[in-house]
Amino acid sequence: MTGAGLPRWAWLPFALAMALLVIPLAGLLARAPWARLGELLASDRSRDALLLSLATCAASTVICLILGVPTALVLARARGQWVAAARTLLTVPMVLPPVVAGLALLTTLGRRGLLGQPLAVLGVEIGFTTAAVVVAQTFVALPFLVVSLEGALRTAGTDMERAAARLGASPSYVLARVTVPLVAPAILSGTALSFARALGEFGATLTFAGSLQGVTRTLPLEIYLLRESDTDLALALAIVLLGVSALVVAAAARLGRTHG
Repeated sequence: MTGAGLPRWAWLPFALAMALLVIPLAGLLARAPWARLGELLASDRSRDALLLSLATCAASTVICLILGVPTALVLARARGQWVAAARTLLTVPMVLPPVVAGLALLTTLGRRGLLGQPLAVLGVEIGFTTAAVVVAQTFVALPFLVVSLEGALRTAGTDMERAAARLGASPSYVLARVTVPLVAPAILSGTALSFARALGEFGATLTFAGSLQGVTRTLPLEIYLLRESDTDLALALAIVLLGVSALVVAAAARLGRTHG
């Protein structure tokens, strides 16, 4: 045993896991065209994909926060058999193949979809638009925030909330002034996970929103299209995607420690 009850044999799978995760990233960094990075990222395709990804991910993350925090609270505090069923349904997108998720959105909100057809009659079209990108990203990213936040709410318990309620605080006041500050680190980490998941979304976006430059072609789609025709540009965009994801996760971890 080493450390506080840490078995020595655990270091071997730890080293293998780190190698499995880190070596491919190191290979990506080694192959990146660093000398031409600025030139490659200045192209119209790069700029359009980057700006579209950041804008849509920001929008989908805000939606995840607005919908996810109350949803996690309901799942953590409500009682009844329906809660387990609702939790299962909310986590399905986490394990659903992205293409299937996109197909589900297309058959529901596409021009000929269950809801898309009546919306099209009213002049509202979602499929193959920028709005479709936001919907697809939200669909796959929302469960990450809900799951992480619900776990934190369960761990935190309800003692402080009950004390505030006994002092006359309304449920909304308790949520804003007691619950949210109490689980702020979990909200930050869940937000980071949602943003990172939305940023890397590919299959659902391609199926539901298509790939139109400046409209629906996000960074992952652009990288996929360029992987054979312009490898250097694909690698440059991959570096950007990796860097933004790493910054988001690192910032959330730092803020979580600060508020924890």
